[in-house]
Amino acid sequence: MIILVINCGSSSIKYKLLDMENEEHYKVLAKGIAEKIGLDMGRLTHSPSNKEKFVRDLEIADHKIAIKLVIDALTDAEHGVLKSLEDIDAVGHRVVHGGEYFSDSALVSDDVVKKIEKCNDFAPLHNPANLLGIEAVSHALPKVPQVTVFDTAFHQTMPSYAYIYGLPYEYYEKYGIRRYGFHGTSHKFVADKAAKQVGIDVNHSKIITCHIGNGSSVTAIVNGVVVDTSMGFTPLEGMLMGTRCGNIDASIVPYIMKKENLSPDEILDVLNKKSGFLGLSGQSSDARDMDELANAGDKRAKLVLKKLSFDLIKNIGQYVAVMNGVDLIVFTGGIGEHSSRLRRRVCENLQYLGLDFDYEANTAWGEDAIISTPKSKVFATLTTTDEELVIARDTMKLVDKNKD
Repeated sequence: MIILVINCGSSSIKYKLLDMENEEHYKVLAKGIAEKIGLDMGRLTHSPSNKEKFVRDLEIADHKIAIKLVIDALTDAEHGVLKSLEDIDAVGHRVVHGGEYFSDSALVSDDVVKKIEKCNDFAPLHNPANLLGIEAVSHALPKVPQVTVFDTAFHQTMPSYAYIYGLPYEYYEKYGIRRYGFHGTSHKFVADKAAKQVGIDVNHSKIITCHIGNGSSVTAIVNGVVVDTSMGFTPLEGMLMGTRCGNIDASIVPYIMKKENLSPDEILDVLNKKSGFLGLSGQSSDARDMDELANAGDKRAKLVLKKLSFDLIKNIGQYVAVMNGVDLIVFTGGIGEHSSRLRRRVCENLQYLGLDFDYEANTAWGEDAIISTPKSKVFATLTTTDEELVIARDTMKLVDKNKD
C-alpha cells in the first residue's frame, strides 16, 4: 500500500511517501517540504529516494496549491517516483489536537472534521492548518481514503487525577480545560521500539520516554498505557524548550502583563515564542547553538543546558515515583538523539535507581543504542523516532479494516 503522509503547518507542508508491504517492511519512496506558503516567495524541496534532490522557488499562495505541487513532484517524469495519482492508496495526516473525542486514529469523515474543528481553540496555530491539509487532499484526490492521527490520542489513558487542574471544575465541564499531552505518536513509537531494543515486554513494563527537541515532553508509560505526561492543555506546559518557557508560577503572567502593558495575545507570544532557550540565552532557540556558545564559555548558554538537564532529571524522578519504579528510560527527539552531553548529565543523576551508564555507547549520534551497561538495574536507550511511520502504519490498518 502506497501511503502519503502529510504534516500540515500554518505555512508549510511536510510530506513522506511510503510503500508499506506491512508494519515492519516498507520503503520510503520520497520526502520533502513545501514551505513559506502564503508569502511572496515559497520553496518546494523534494527528495526522491533514488534520485537527486529537487528544489524549486516559487509563489505558493495557499495549501491547495502546495498539495498540488507535492503531487506534481511525486508524479513528475524526471523527479517523481509514481506513474500517476492512482498509485496513491491512502493519505495519513498528523493532527495536533483531538481533545477528548479521539483516543485513537480515525478515518476522515464529516463527523471527524467537525470534531477537529471543535478543537481549534485548543491548538489555533495547528488544527486549522491540519484541516486545510485534509481539505486540499480531498480536492486533489477525492477518491483516496484519508486517516487522521492525533498527537493527543495516546495520552487519553491518563487517569482523571493526572489530567485535571486544580481550577473550578466547571471550567473543565464548560471549556474542556485539562491536561491533554502531545508528541503522542513519538512516545508510543519509541516505547514499543525501545522495549524490543532491550528485550522486555512493553505490556509488562514501566517506561519513561523523553522526547527532547525544540519542543520537549516526558511521558510515564505503565504496561503500554500512559499514566502521566509533562505537556498539558497546550504544548507550553512542562520543560524548558526552544522558545517556550515550560512550567512557571501562573501569577507571573498577569504580573508581566501589568509591568510591560501587554495584551493576552502579546503575553502568549512572549511565553511561546520569546522564552525558553531563546529567552534565557538572548541569542538562539537552537540547542546546537547552545552547545557551541557553552563550549566557548557563554554563561547564559551554559545556564540553558544545565536547566534543560535539571528539568529532565526532575520529570524522570517524579515519574519514577508515580510508577513506583522504572525498567527503561528512553531518549529521543532532535536533542535526545544527538546530545551526548544531555544524556550523560541526566543518567549520572539516576545512579540511585541502579542505572549504570555506558559512556562509550553514549557517543552514538542519531542512531539506536543501549546506553546502560549489562549490569545496570535500569535500561537506558537512545531510540530514534519516526512519527511518519506511525502515521503510515495507522493509516494502513484503518484503510485495510474499512475494506473488510
